[in-house]
Amino acid sequence: MEQIPAKHILTRNKSTEWFGTDHTMNLYRGCPHGCIYCDSRSECYGDPDFERVKVKEKALELLRDELRRKVKPAFIAMGSMSDPYNPLEKELELTRKALMLIHAYEHGVTVCTKSDLILRDADLYADIQARAPVICKLTVTTTDDAMAARIEPGAPSPSRRLKALEGLSQKGVFTGVVLMPVLPFLEDSVENVLSVVDAAADAGARFIYPAFGMTLRDRQRVYYYEQLVHRFPGVKERYEKQYGDRYWCTSSNAEELWKAFSRRCGEKGLFYEMKHIISEAKRPYGDTQLTFFDM
Repeated sequence: MEQIPAKHILTRNKSTEWFGTDHTMNLYRGCPHGCIYCDSRSECYGDPDFERVKVKEKALELLRDELRRKVKPAFIAMGSMSDPYNPLEKELELTRKALMLIHAYEHGVTVCTKSDLILRDADLYADIQARAPVICKLTVTTTDDAMAARIEPGAPSPSRRLKALEGLSQKGVFTGVVLMPVLPFLEDSVENVLSVVDAAADAGARFIYPAFGMTLRDRQRVYYYEQLVHRFPGVKERYEKQYGDRYWCTSSNAEELWKAFSRRCGEKGLFYEMKHIISEAKRPYGDTQLTFFDM
């Protein structure tokens, strides 16, 4: 385990558009899940050894000091650059202890993960939610465990993630699915998308937020194409023909997928637009919590 120096833990977001959060927190750098599409491999993030998890020095002390200086409640996002429930977390419990601090200082939190280890902290998310907004997001882009093992080889299976979602839901935690990226030529079928919607609803999800496509740039694109050659022969050439050097690679089936997705979400009673997800997360707290989203 490598420790890396850190001057601060919380970063103020430029906007609150992404699930209403106004700050971002990463206690770790790097991720061992090996997702072949991960944008965090891009050069702009400055982590050429991305597969190895690094821990930020004195992360909890820094977080404590930053939280107690806040005049207004913060709404903090976890999981933007590294999964807060990587395998080291089981022993180190940095994420769990950070949640304790967030609860003690009465801030709100969102988390995005591919790990069922999140269920360990269901009690803390429920405690935080008693006083501030909480949004727990589990990434699920396919319900096919065999497919997931090819595109997310180091991550817990979708079936395990959905089981964790069910456990969080049973605790009353506001929980849902992030359906992104939906990989062109691999996952962008109506059948796959609707299977995720149905499984999420069955597990007790309150929302599901999609992106029918993916992003590709520099070092990330090189890695992704190398993995396609190895894992999905012939697909790399289809990407090169369809997208060239584009950053945004929207599925050619996006319109059809959106129509089927939104119709099924409506039938299942799932929120699927960002404004509605944010509104529902903050609804129990009334006007006193507007600073979470309008700072």
